[in-house]
Amino acid sequence: MKEVRREPGCELCDLTVPVLWQDEKFSVIQVEDAAYPGFCRVIWRAHVREMSDLAQEDRLLLNEAVYRVEEAVREVMQPLKVNVASLGNVVPHLHWHIIPRYADDAHFPAPVWAQAARQTGEAVLAERRALLPALAAAIAKRFNE
Repeated sequence: MKEVRREPGCELCDLTVPVLWQDEKFSVIQVEDAAYPGFCRVIWRAHVREMSDLAQEDRLLLNEAVYRVEEAVREVMQPLKVNVASLGNVVPHLHWHIIPRYADDAHFPAPVWAQAARQTGEAVLAERRALLPALAAAIAKRFNE
């Protein structure tokens, strides 16, 4: 694998969360958010801030990666909706959030970054967390085909 430049203090260079799949261009990670099991990110590994900074081939590659992760999330997690967003205002890595959403989640129908409207039951969250190994397998399968 080609080495990607790392910068000290960059939280996305120094990932400490489970990496579900990676190559020399991007990584797919599982976000450790207790309220949102199945929340994933696709992170461009080089320090690039905007989609328009990428060559067309790389833009298509990144978009395809986001679609594959979304498909895996839909298949395994069975959410009501999937939110896909690119909001990185601080970190110098282009990245996409893929977030399964449910009518009973803490923020629904508002964005996950809004004020919480409720607390999802722990039994429901435990059932969703139990699906995470299957989600990891579904993501790996989509990238290894």
